[in-house]
Amino acid sequence: MARRMSCCIAMLILISAAFSQTPQSPLPELPPDIPKNAGIRMVLTDQTPSGQDAVWKSPDGAIHEFFQFNDRGRGPEIYTTYHLDANGLITSEESKGVDYMKSPVEERFRLASGEATWKNQAEDEKLANASGKFYIDINGGPEAGALLARALLATKGSALPVLPSGTATIRKLQSVVIDNTTTAILYEIDGLAFTPIYIWLDQGNQFLASVSGWSSVIRQGYEAEAPKLRDAQRQFEVAHEAELAKKLTHKPAADLIITNVKLFDSGAGKVIPAQRVTVHGDRIAGVEADRGEATPSGATVLDGKGKMLLPGLWDMHAHLFAENAYLDIATGVTTVRDMGNSIDELTKLRQQIDGGTQIGPRVVLAGFIDGPGPYEGPIKVLAATPEEAKQRVDHYFELGYVQIKIYSSVKPELVPIIAEQAHKHGMRVSGHVPAGMTATQFVLDGADEIQHMNFVFLNFWPDVKETRTPARFIEPGKRAADLDLNSQEVNDFIALLKQHHTVIDPTMGAWESMYVARPGEVSRLDAPMFPRMPVQVQRGIKSGGGLPVPDAATDKQYRASYANMVRMVKKLYDSGVQIVAGTDAGNGYAFDRELEIYNDAGIPAAEVLRMATIEAATLMRKDKDLGSVTPGKFADMILVSGDPTNNISDIRRVDVVIKNGDVYRPAEMYPAFGIRAE
Repeated sequence: MARRMSCCIAMLILISAAFSQTPQSPLPELPPDIPKNAGIRMVLTDQTPSGQDAVWKSPDGAIHEFFQFNDRGRGPEIYTTYHLDANGLITSEESKGVDYMKSPVEERFRLASGEATWKNQAEDEKLANASGKFYIDINGGPEAGALLARALLATKGSALPVLPSGTATIRKLQSVVIDNTTTAILYEIDGLAFTPIYIWLDQGNQFLASVSGWSSVIRQGYEAEAPKLRDAQRQFEVAHEAELAKKLTHKPAADLIITNVKLFDSGAGKVIPAQRVTVHGDRIAGVEADRGEATPSGATVLDGKGKMLLPGLWDMHAHLFAENAYLDIATGVTTVRDMGNSIDELTKLRQQIDGGTQIGPRVVLAGFIDGPGPYEGPIKVLAATPEEAKQRVDHYFELGYVQIKIYSSVKPELVPIIAEQAHKHGMRVSGHVPAGMTATQFVLDGADEIQHMNFVFLNFWPDVKETRTPARFIEPGKRAADLDLNSQEVNDFIALLKQHHTVIDPTMGAWESMYVARPGEVSRLDAPMFPRMPVQVQRGIKSGGGLPVPDAATDKQYRASYANMVRMVKKLYDSGVQIVAGTDAGNGYAFDRELEIYNDAGIPAAEVLRMATIEAATLMRKDKDLGSVTPGKFADMILVSGDPTNNISDIRRVDVVIKNGDVYRPAEMYPAFGIRAE
């Protein structure tokens, strides 16, 4: 559910986080107007073709591109034309089509007499003295990244000013021979996003590939080489992450002591003043009243005066990658529950985190299972028969997973089989409500938890049977405002949830972005961090990413539906149904907004903080070691300026993060990602 950045940037960053955690649809056909001599690159999701990128030249020298992929009826279809000057800089660019959520997009850029003008769904700008600068687009395709790389390589210093502002640089990293004939050259482009962007060119500086663990764009005919390129590239990604970890992880030489601090007792939901907390190694050694005693020689001391110490936060709906692992810690999220990921990629990332070469949270594992078919998920753990379903559950259990997440294409008749097998192992069961089922049936068949608020509302419209497609977003947007939350059917359903101790993971920030965010505006989720972001990231944020809003009536309905979803959060809470705080996002700070929404709904701030700490740890059977600031538990804590029990938004004011006894300072971490410190 994450939003798109500019296509030039996003395609070089694994096609974008949004695409990497969503199931694919069948490979679409290329339109008949694509020339037969066009160069074709394939979009791969977990090595399975899911789209194409076609590039060709016209007699006037213009470069044309058509980019598409299909993801359960979602996915962009965009035509772009580029005109270049002798230095490879863009003098004009036009893009037109639909974006990932099928909203119409159109972008135009012109550079004439040194003046640049551009207009897209988020911007209408003019800038003088723009000669010699490379335009970073919002809606172009992967070829825009190759154009930038070639323009950078043509400069003497391998650096270029970019529009609307900033500077991009390029560095050659490695050459790899593939296919016994082609030299693939890896380049690192910096200055556009939070972390370096990687692109593979051939010996003629033409686009060859952009690869990741999940998603890739690679020249047709070279699809089998994607894993080799990924392995080579990953060495540099790991080295970059290890450098950051070494620089920004502070390991106390002796005890760590926080003095004179207000302590949030997550068990009682109360604040205890003037406490002294001692950490020895990776564990909390003592919590006691601070009477002003001298601190031991050699101890690292944090002055807690005017601040509050809380347990580390838990994001209960994550899809972890290196970038958001880092940003989670900067935000104070010290534990995440990963709700679906590549087994191999997540294993490697966890090994880096545990080994200290990647900054990131603890990870609680939920294994993803889907059914085969045209809408199957990108994590190729699929089950079509009872035997396969049991095998998939058993395999996850053997790997140490503690939960199973059922996805949308699982056959309804397999749900009780998966649930029974998982429960035999002591594993939890949750997920999307599979197509053809209602949430009521999902609960009765053994689900312990439901992901996403839309599936709660879809329970009351059994006529919406095809929920593998965008209908699962669109129909609640159209209908949720009109659902009477005090009706008998709603009350009966909530009584069922309470009876079965069913947990709801509503991911409300995702729905706020889906139904309320508009192109050209900064969403409430992003607004607090937006002024500090790199310019190109700001542009991606403003480009939108929610559902298409064709008219004022739809706009009004979507906003009203979201408001009723917020009211449902409060009704569930008041009825005694457990809610867990999760984001389904990848930027860390989305978790802060999730907590604010719960508080806006009417849940007291202290109770929201309990949800985000001890209640999450208890649900996942980790409360013996985590979830509260208690002697003997792991030293996972955050030191906050202010009092989030009175003003939940103070949770954004994290001064220090302590994870496993190591100390991190967000004021140091954010600038390393191009984010200005406060």
